[in-house]
Amino acid sequence: MAFFRGLTAVSRLRSRVAQEATTLGGVRWLQMQSASDLDLKSQLQELIPEQQDRLKKLKSEHGKVQLGNITVDMVLGGMRGMTGMLWETSLLDPEEGIRFRGLSIPECQKVLPTAVKDGEPLPEGLLWLLLTGKVPNKEQVDALSKELVGRSSVPGHVYKAIDALPVTAHPMTQFTTGVMALQVESEFQKAYDKGMPKSKFWEPTYEDCLNLIARLPPVASYVYRRIFKDGKTIAADNALDYAANFSHMLGFDDPKMLELMRLYVTIHTDHEGGNVSAHTGHLVGSALSDPYLSFAAALNGLAGPLHGLANQEVLLWIKSVIGETGSDVTTDQLKEYVWKTLKSGKVVPGFGHGVLRKTDPRYTCQREFALKYLPEDPLFQLVSKLYEVVPPVLTELGKVKNPWPNVDAHSGVLLNHFGLSEARYYTVLFGVSRSIGIGSQLIWDRALGLPLERPKSVTMEWLENHCKKAAAA
Repeated sequence: MAFFRGLTAVSRLRSRVAQEATTLGGVRWLQMQSASDLDLKSQLQELIPEQQDRLKKLKSEHGKVQLGNITVDMVLGGMRGMTGMLWETSLLDPEEGIRFRGLSIPECQKVLPTAVKDGEPLPEGLLWLLLTGKVPNKEQVDALSKELVGRSSVPGHVYKAIDALPVTAHPMTQFTTGVMALQVESEFQKAYDKGMPKSKFWEPTYEDCLNLIARLPPVASYVYRRIFKDGKTIAADNALDYAANFSHMLGFDDPKMLELMRLYVTIHTDHEGGNVSAHTGHLVGSALSDPYLSFAAALNGLAGPLHGLANQEVLLWIKSVIGETGSDVTTDQLKEYVWKTLKSGKVVPGFGHGVLRKTDPRYTCQREFALKYLPEDPLFQLVSKLYEVVPPVLTELGKVKNPWPNVDAHSGVLLNHFGLSEARYYTVLFGVSRSIGIGSQLIWDRALGLPLERPKSVTMEWLENHCKKAAAA
């Protein structure tokens, strides 16, 4: 009966997705994929002209429509909440969380193809969804997996560039160096130098982005093995899917760890365009910098403690709790340690979010994974206690708009359980995942001919004078 109930749920979701596609002006957007075409690029060639027309119509008919007012607080607060860029691949709702082409994480878990029965979605399926707006079938995902394998060869000079750095360099520094070394392979740069029409820019961008996505796991795993495993690398197993092969090259072959890596890569791919890494990739790409340069810049933003580096900080903080209180920490001890952290001028890592106002769905799906595979893990049990303790404390503090846990509050504990305990490396995993979202949008940036990004800046004197004039009016 459970099987048939599952089919019914998927059928209802298929129906809802079809209805959403109908409401979007007849565009074949958010469809369940049924075509037999296994070539992703040909799907894009079909979709791009109609989306170009859609953009032209939107601009010509509604270009002067106002989207809201800009306040001084927004200008001084890091442009927080300003609606100011186009990002097609995902949308973040403060209450619902992230939706990939209209589909929530639970919905993606239901409809995207998996490697094992009732398993986690394959990241290749989400890549197809982000690029086309269509949910692929298993044959298409398998074909894309094979295509990525065919693109995954990394030139030797990339490893030499990484080896030129001290082994003590942060994993993100080594990873970004590897991406920059890959840049000499850029198809976009070669095509641009030869001269090509703007309407064709998306094609070499597509080649670069898929090559980049395919080559990141070998580069990232090389960095891990170089730093933490005495440089003893592990050859790829090209019979495996993208995430499983990445896990294998890192040195982790437990089937549960392979499932975790599939989930991890999928949920970290994209989080709309306003976060630091996504926005940086888009900004640099808007100057027609090739995808390697754009993504390397994005990685440098991701490496900041207020962005991707937070997943490292969470596990280190949790271990500091245990170091001071012991593993059998009580709720009262935990509450006391949280207050101690806050009173020292620090934040509790893994809690709060710039946009979300509820528990991050990416946290929730990781919690469900933990309940399924590692319910007795001591660190998971501590994370569960934190979920009970931290939000009330932050609410009492009165300065936090969102006291709930985000994605970083959980990922490190899961990775640590399966043996990937080197917290300094976690942001590299995040970076591999984020290439799928940033690369997908960059292809659409070029296909839609989006312009150079150039917001207007002002001085404090300009703001003061403007406010005086406004008050006098």
